[in-house]
Amino acid sequence: MSTRNTVKGWAAAVLLALGVTAQVQAQQDAMFSQYMFNTMALNPAYAGSRDVLSMTALYRAQWIGLQGAPQTATFTADMPLNSERIGVGIQLYNDRIGNQTETGGYLTYAFRFRVGNRSTLSLGLSGGVSAYSNRLTDVVLAPGQTGASDPAFAVDINKMLPNFGTGVYLSNDRSYIGISAPRLLRNNLTDFSAPGIRSRQARVGYAMAGFVIGLSPAIKLKPSMLVKYSEGAPLGFDGNLNLWLNDRVAIGTSFRKNQFYTFSSFTNDAIVGLLEFQLSDQIRFGYAYDHMLNRLGRFSPNSHELMLRYEFGYGKNKILTPRYF
Repeated sequence: MSTRNTVKGWAAAVLLALGVTAQVQAQQDAMFSQYMFNTMALNPAYAGSRDVLSMTALYRAQWIGLQGAPQTATFTADMPLNSERIGVGIQLYNDRIGNQTETGGYLTYAFRFRVGNRSTLSLGLSGGVSAYSNRLTDVVLAPGQTGASDPAFAVDINKMLPNFGTGVYLSNDRSYIGISAPRLLRNNLTDFSAPGIRSRQARVGYAMAGFVIGLSPAIKLKPSMLVKYSEGAPLGFDGNLNLWLNDRVAIGTSFRKNQFYTFSSFTNDAIVGLLEFQLSDQIRFGYAYDHMLNRLGRFSPNSHELMLRYEFGYGKNKILTPRYF
């Protein structure tokens, strides 16, 4: 089989595994190693929590060297209003894997309440729509056989998918904890139906937490954790540890594991190296490098992720340096 056919066959297998089998009923949301910089996309209650107008762009190239591998770009912007009692935001994204593309936009609204002198409790809502397409007829299922010869692949998919989500986020300048469900509707992804075959979006849920420990005036330790649940997929765990030096440079690592079938059965997914640079009071740059530890790592072990954040606001009363979360 040619390389092109091999790749197309791989794309078809991924599609089947993620979208149209009886056991796995949904595509997966895009994955980010620097999830701590993309929190509003995971939890709408995060909007306005940085107390200034904050804009973040993030790009992820996953499984480098494998044709048709996932590529994701996202942009978020959020800010507080009404004396920081309200947070508003917007998220735009484009996610590609194989012949599948999803481009969408969401608006976010958060109610923020003071809890004591230092903490804020936020309740968030988000809603939007995505344009989903899948060129199934281009998939090469076998040498000389395209998707058009199989009823499940005979028609390309082009759909508009509305959705909404909600979340809760409790934070102060040294810690945070949150829980969210950013995608609640189970939209059908195709009109094709057959016994035992379903293709629709999954409900997704996240739990997250993090805090900062001061080891010395120049060194701070920042652990964080993310747990992801998606219907029809393994439970995902992401543990992260960052070391901040002089509040300007951070070196960190993350370790991802997935839970399979029983809570006592886990598989290693990836180990991640992270770098952060607070280039100025308003500009932060981040880079993440993933090394795959699962079986896919034999074919393409590496992923790269870039982040750039800019925050408006001048003076120490508006911007704290650095903003840890």
